[in-house]
Amino acid sequence: MEPVEDTIITVRANGSYRVNGRVKIVDHEGNVLFEGTNVALCRCGHSENKPFCDSSHRRVGFQSVVSADPRPAGVGIENRTP
Repeated sequence: MEPVEDTIITVRANGSYRVNGRVKIVDHEGNVLFEGTNVALCRCGHSENKPFCDSSHRRVGFQSVVSADPRPAGVGIENRTP
């Protein structure tokens, strides 16, 4: 069995969410939109190919720089189940 690597989601300054690692993206009916590794997801809301990034953030001048919130371990939504 292959070792499972962490999937990392990077919030890119003034850009997309960059997903590195194994991921499956499904729509509200469970249809697979993407299955694989390394994908960029729209954060600006202007992509013509949502949920995927098409670099529209550059055209519209989207600006958002997100830094880590120094919360104590275990605080937040990371342990919620859908």
